[in-house]
Amino acid sequence: MNHKSIDKIAVVIPNLNGEMYLPLAIDSLLKQTIAIRIIVVENASTDDSKKILDNYQDKIHIIHNATNKGFAGGVNTGIAYALEHDFDLIALFNNDAIAQPNWIESLTSCMNAHPEVGIVTSKIQLADGKTLDSTGEFYTSWGLPYPRGRGLPVDLHNKNEYIFGASGGASLYRSSLFKDIGLFDEKFFAYYEDTDVSFRAQLADWKVMFEPNAIVNHRQGETSKKMARGFTVTQTFKNLPVLYAKNVPFGLLISTGIRFWFAYLLMLGNAVVHGNTVPALKGLLGSLWLIPHTILSRRQTQKTKRVSTSYIKSILIYDLPPDQTGIRKLRKFFSKK
Repeated sequence: MNHKSIDKIAVVIPNLNGEMYLPLAIDSLLKQTIAIRIIVVENASTDDSKKILDNYQDKIHIIHNATNKGFAGGVNTGIAYALEHDFDLIALFNNDAIAQPNWIESLTSCMNAHPEVGIVTSKIQLADGKTLDSTGEFYTSWGLPYPRGRGLPVDLHNKNEYIFGASGGASLYRSSLFKDIGLFDEKFFAYYEDTDVSFRAQLADWKVMFEPNAIVNHRQGETSKKMARGFTVTQTFKNLPVLYAKNVPFGLLISTGIRFWFAYLLMLGNAVVHGNTVPALKGLLGSLWLIPHTILSRRQTQKTKRVSTSYIKSILIYDLPPDQTGIRKLRKFFSKK
């Protein structure tokens, strides 16, 4: 793939009711060691975010959405602006995160050194600075993604290396990647939309890399806390089938599909047992409602596939996500039988 020289970098921050932490996020970006253009997408907040942003008018670019378009629609607004204005690289950054001064420089240096890479992701730490939030995303043979390193000490994962996917909360993307595979799928609204982009990138023969020197501290879940009760549960059960059905190559549909639907139904049952029946069923119905979109998106995604199915198989994790303890116990029980 041919890439033009890198000279313009945009950083997109989607914001929804982030008045408490938004200034810290913006201030950390204003202290970056190389020049960037900060684009804040105001996603129809109802708090004092707009007043806060007014204080930065001469230092950042602000785009106001009339309605809350979720994470996917919010970042797409900023990405579209960056593409229209010929930015070479586009970073995404959470409104409740704080970047170290060399964050974007570290990501950019990694990108420059690896022309085959379309996405570089960061070492995202929790706010305590002691625990990892994410060092990239894995996708498993069970059709379930999970953040690599979550809950582990921050001194782990210090190697620059290829990874399956990147967290949308603090990653750098080539503009040419979006021009090739498209922007974020707004039907996801929130959750797993970043894994979807990474999967589409892998299918189209773009590599994803983890850069340990690009360090960010993140107050995980702050935005989700402001959403309606059950929001995360609904989005999880809505988006997991869409993510799976869009991206998994035909040659892996049977082997991974058996595991995926087994895990999905067990997770659904677990949600019911724990009092989340309504949001879980709402998510299930939402995924069914999206079947026409999913079929069309799958056709488009698989048309851009430039790698072998065996390659995709080789970058999957052949195990369950660490948090799926219930399914793990059940699997162990049946294996003894």
